[in-house]
Amino acid sequence: MSVAKQLYQLQEIDLELEANEQSLNQIIAQLGESDVVVRARTKLVLEHQHLEELNQQQRSIEWEVDTLTSKLSPAEEELYSGRIHIPKELANLQHEIDGLKARRDQMEDKALGMMDQVELTTKSIAAINSELKVLEDEWQSQQRQLSADLEQLKTIASNLQDKRQRLAAEIDPQAIEVYQELKKQKRLAVAKVEQGICRGCRISLPVAELQQVRSGSPVRCSSCGRILLLA
Repeated sequence: MSVAKQLYQLQEIDLELEANEQSLNQIIAQLGESDVVVRARTKLVLEHQHLEELNQQQRSIEWEVDTLTSKLSPAEEELYSGRIHIPKELANLQHEIDGLKARRDQMEDKALGMMDQVELTTKSIAAINSELKVLEDEWQSQQRQLSADLEQLKTIASNLQDKRQRLAAEIDPQAIEVYQELKKQKRLAVAKVEQGICRGCRISLPVAELQQVRSGSPVRCSSCGRILLLA
């Protein structure tokens, strides 16, 4: 086997290793906490906080309704007791009772509105909980698959490294050195020659250069400097 062919095989392994590393990095980037799950959890926490605030407001309103009722009962009892005979005092007491009733009615309406908000928020929490459960299940399933894929890619990388070492041991060290330098400069160190054209730079080779390639001699493209391999 020609040196060019060996180097081309080495290049194929290096390209596989490169693709493998990219896949590994992509998987590593996906491992860990999910932004979607985090957002759903945050939303749930905020809804629970909102519900607690509503409950506190509801308790405060109910307490005020009870307070107004406790004031209203003795006032009405006094109004209808017959103990007050002065019209002005009766009018003042009636005015006080009317004000207490109006305030109580207002607070009771507010309490009903608050109950509706509590119910809606409770339903929202239940919906978010359900959505979060689905998201967490999907995320955990994805994480298990990613972990399995990661281990598989690590195994493939290890096998490719072993294969590369065995192949590199068969190639002349000076040729390896040239290959490595070209790889740093151009990424692809070896280019195939197809129909007299270097596939690295897509320029037609001089006749003499093409004949050298056909003879199996190690040749570098006079245009791009890559090692040439007849396809």
